[in-house]
Amino acid sequence: MSYPQISNQIPGLPRIGDQAPDFTAQSTLGEINFSDFRKDHWVVLFSHPADFTPVCTTELVAFAREQKWFESNNAKIIGVSVDSIHSHLAWVQNVKQNQNVEFQFPLIADSDRKVAQLFGMLHPGESSTAAVRAVFVIDPKGIIRLLIYYPLNVGRNIEEVKRALLGLQTADASSVAIPANWTKGDKVIVPPPKTLSEIQSLDEKPYEKIDFYLRKKELN
Repeated sequence: MSYPQISNQIPGLPRIGDQAPDFTAQSTLGEINFSDFRKDHWVVLFSHPADFTPVCTTELVAFAREQKWFESNNAKIIGVSVDSIHSHLAWVQNVKQNQNVEFQFPLIADSDRKVAQLFGMLHPGESSTAAVRAVFVIDPKGIIRLLIYYPLNVGRNIEEVKRALLGLQTADASSVAIPANWTKGDKVIVPPPKTLSEIQSLDEKPYEKIDFYLRKKELN
């Protein structure tokens, strides 16, 4: 039996559960070795198509305004595009002058597209030259835990990136799962039972029971 060929595949696209690729690159804060940069931290690595463009400017301003929030939750943010370091520096100064917002996180100058290729940020069907709007959440062990991709003409929701980061951290810390539309302070999902005796044991606990396989609880 023959199967149709899938076109426009992205070679080397990292997946959830993969080790994040390492790289060394020039940034607005100097040379970055990614494995050193992310050490002992969560990292939100995001790409934007181009400097001095409207949607990208709104996104990076939004990230910059939330940098202290990310830092307070043991996370670093780092941006990347295929622009030159000179373009990055000029854009940073332009935004500071016109919007009074300073990008204090590093912006990687990926003019040779090495980082974009490592992380599968170049999608030929969307653009043959610019990186799409990708978000990678990487845990302190260097494992990719979340991927979000947006097209060139739709900006990201930074609140969703924050929510997802907290959800991952909460799930890891408490061995639970995170329901749809969860925000910090909401109930979380108890792991479902695997045996009949586990069902009985869960029935004896003060959880919110929706069904035998779906129960929620408060976190202290």
